[in-house]
Amino acid sequence: MASVHVSNIVKRFGAETIIPGLDLEVRDGEFLVLLGPSGCGKSTLLRMIAGLEVPTSGRIAISGRDVTHMQPKDRDIAMVFQNYALYPHLTIYENIAFPLRVRGMRGAQVDEKVRWAASLVQIENLLDRKPRQTSGGQRQRTALARSLVRDPSVFLLDEPLSNLDAKLRHSAREELRTFQEKVGLTSIYVTHDQVEAMGLGDRIVIMNGGVIRQIGTPEQIYHEPADSFVATFIGSPPMNLVPQGDRQVGFRPENFVPKSQTPAGADVLDVEFRPHRVEFLGSDCLIYGMVGNPFEPAAAVSRIPSTMAFSFERDAAMPFAVETRHVRQFDLKTGLAIGSGAGIDG
Repeated sequence: MASVHVSNIVKRFGAETIIPGLDLEVRDGEFLVLLGPSGCGKSTLLRMIAGLEVPTSGRIAISGRDVTHMQPKDRDIAMVFQNYALYPHLTIYENIAFPLRVRGMRGAQVDEKVRWAASLVQIENLLDRKPRQTSGGQRQRTALARSLVRDPSVFLLDEPLSNLDAKLRHSAREELRTFQEKVGLTSIYVTHDQVEAMGLGDRIVIMNGGVIRQIGTPEQIYHEPADSFVATFIGSPPMNLVPQGDRQVGFRPENFVPKSQTPAGADVLDVEFRPHRVEFLGSDCLIYGMVGNPFEPAAAVSRIPSTMAFSFERDAAMPFAVETRHVRQFDLKTGLAIGSGAGIDG
């Protein structure tokens, strides 16, 4: 296993600064997810760790060794790309064996490592097929196996599930996490999909504009967002943010419910809510409307179980509430959380 240290990394393309100066530590054996919107710098950061991009300034170290200007092949890393980059004219076996043969390995040693890697990702019965004869999920496993045979100290994954359909992505996500725990590799995973990030990461790095906004476990990121960007980027629907004087008050839709549904004796914040639309999602319903007293008028969403009896008159005021323990506050000017333990040091 290995640790990765990124120190004051800056990346510019011409006059444009993509990453203005970033520090990051990835722990031994950790599955770290880089999450953020398109153009936030997460893939650029991953490519610099891989050696596919050269930093404008700063330092990258793997297990204490400075690799900032090393070639990718000398960094002891393996990378899985979004398009898998398999050779279509080679069998699955030969695709997995390719990096070993490039290193000069031959014979039984190659066969042993190929079959070991194939068994780890459960594609032993596909070794004689060409990539076009396999499914998207099987090609993804092939790419993982090809990376594994190199025995890397760090595993880099750049949106490897984005080409799969929704159902396959769910199963592949579960398999990928189980696989990572089994082999114990230090892994850095880039995605713009918050569901992937929450399901896979030991810790999540939220990025925007080349800047780290928060680092923490999925629970910390969700329940204690460091600022209003994180609060509204994580969650579907995202956290409600409503103005109140010089701050914004935030609460998750699932914590914003009819007053009658709050626990007896709980400390709650009473909110006037005027619903105007209900969206049925199967197990849940989303109720869209406007909040009023004690807030300035603002749009908000409530998420309740579809089994909960609920009826309303469009735009008529109703008593809703949120337990105060679920309420978060953010400075209106800076967006930073007020009175929260969350930060970028998670």
